[in-house]
Amino acid sequence: MREHGGHIEGFDLSNIRPGYVRPIDFKQGCIDLSHGSGGRAMSQLVDQLFQPAFDNEWLAQRNDQALLPQPAGRIVMSTDSHVVSPLFFPGGDIGCLSVHGTINDVAMSGAQPLYLAAAFILEEGLPLADLKRIVMSMAAAAREAGVPIVTGDTKVVEKGKGDGVFITTTGLGVVPPGIHISGDRARPGDCVLVSGTVGDHGMAVMSQRESLAFGSDLVSDTAALHGLVAAMVAAVPGIRVLRDPTRGGLATTLNEIADQSGVGMLIDEAAIPVLPQVEAACEFLGLDPLYVANEGKLVAIVPAAQARQLLVVMQAHPLGRRAALIGEVLADAHHFVQMRTRFGGQRIVDTLAGDQLPRIC
Repeated sequence: MREHGGHIEGFDLSNIRPGYVRPIDFKQGCIDLSHGSGGRAMSQLVDQLFQPAFDNEWLAQRNDQALLPQPAGRIVMSTDSHVVSPLFFPGGDIGCLSVHGTINDVAMSGAQPLYLAAAFILEEGLPLADLKRIVMSMAAAAREAGVPIVTGDTKVVEKGKGDGVFITTTGLGVVPPGIHISGDRARPGDCVLVSGTVGDHGMAVMSQRESLAFGSDLVSDTAALHGLVAAMVAAVPGIRVLRDPTRGGLATTLNEIADQSGVGMLIDEAAIPVLPQVEAACEFLGLDPLYVANEGKLVAIVPAAQARQLLVVMQAHPLGRRAALIGEVLADAHHFVQMRTRFGGQRIVDTLAGDQLPRIC
C-alpha cells in the first residue's frame, strides 16, 4: 500500500483526526469476541464504559492491581459470583445485586466495607445497552454505599456459553477493635432476630422469570446492609452472630449457624415477618418462604439481655423497620432448628435439600 499526500491507495485519510477513537454504539451494538481480546475494542470498552462509570482515584491508576492505603484493624475479605436469571428484575438487576451481595458478606463480620473488585464474564451477542445499564446500576450502588470499585477484569465467551453476563465481586473491609462476630458464637439462651420480611428477593426474581402476575407487585429487597450493621454494632457490640440469609433462605441460614455453634434453635412461625403478596405467591407455587432467598435482610443472634435494645435500634433504621424477634437458641446435641407453628404444634425446619429456586443470585 502506498501513501500519496493525504491518501493511502483506496482510503481517504483527510477526515481522520489524530487521536480520534470511534464512540461505541451503546444503543444498537453488541458484545463480540474482540471485546475480550485485550486489543483496541477491549480498551474502548474500558475507556468508554467501565472507567467513567466506576471512576475513582485507585481505578484511575490504570494498573493491573489497585494500590490501597493500609487500614488499621483486622482485614476481612469476601468474594461472590452472581449468575441471576433474568438479569433485570423488579427492584434491581445483576449489577446492583453484585455490589450489595458482597458488601453484605463483608459487613456480616461487623466490618466496615472499604473496596470492591469486579470481574465480568460477558457472552458474545450481549446488547451493549444491557451491559451499560448493568454497569451504571453497579456504579450507582457502589456510590450510594460509599464503597468504590477499584479494580476489575473482563472476559468474553462464545455465544451460548455465558447466558448474557456473570459478575464476580470481591470485597475488602476492616473490623473495629473489640468486635467478634462469627457463626460459631451462638449460645443457649440467646435470642434470634431478623431485620425484616423474608422471601422478597426470590419471589420477585421468580415472578419475572416465569412472567407471573400477582395481585400486588413483588419487588426484590436487594440493599447494602453495612449502615444497618454499623448502627447495630455501635449500640450492642456484644452481638454474637450476623448472617444474610441469601440462597436457601432463613431456614438454611439458621441450620448453618446451629451446626457451626453446636446448638439448636426454636423459632416462632407467627413472629416471622412475611409480606402477604410473598406468602400468596409462595402458596401458589408450592414454596415455603423460609427457604426463599433474600438480598437485603440479616439474621442477628444476641444475648437475651440485649435483644430488646438491639431490636429497637434495628427498627429505627430504614432497612430494619420490620425487624422482629423470632426465636431463641437452645442446648441441643442434634443441632435441630425447630419451629412452633401457628396452630400450636412444633416441627423440624431442616436445611434446604435441593435447589428450590436456581439462578436466583
